[in-house]
Amino acid sequence: MRKILVAYFSASGTTARVAKELAQAVEADIYEIKPAVPYTNADLNWMNKKSRSSVEMNDKSSRPVLADRNANIADYDTILLGFPIWWYVAPTIINSFLESYDFSGKKIVLFATSGGSGFGKTVAGLKHSVAADTVIAEGKVLNGRQTTADLKAWAEIVL
Repeated sequence: MRKILVAYFSASGTTARVAKELAQAVEADIYEIKPAVPYTNADLNWMNKKSRSSVEMNDKSSRPVLADRNANIADYDTILLGFPIWWYVAPTIINSFLESYDFSGKKIVLFATSGGSGFGKTVAGLKHSVAADTVIAEGKVLNGRQTTADLKAWAEIVL
């Protein structure tokens, strides 16, 4: 039997809500990816080029420090990895997360929340943060309310 982890980063709570619904729908464990220094509203002001999120996203080598490294990745076959889309890609904290664990031989399926954009070049931007034998698959942008049945149906396809 496949063991699934829903790991997610949420800056405003939107992705957290979706991740919890998804974990419940697919009977998966859940893990929140947290920055060592939480983001403030000012940090998330994408219109300010000097805001923390803008600075991080303009520097492809930026790796925000994680609050912990307590995800037992070795226990799972498949990781459903969720985050908000920032500047058409995953926030750089997702690279921090991927580079902090050994995902060799694992399958990572992405899901995201977004105010209007799709995944863009997200998969390409994350591939270099994991071992060559790790599969990263673009999943789905999960905006709005999904029914448990919808989430289960999507998961059956991607898992």
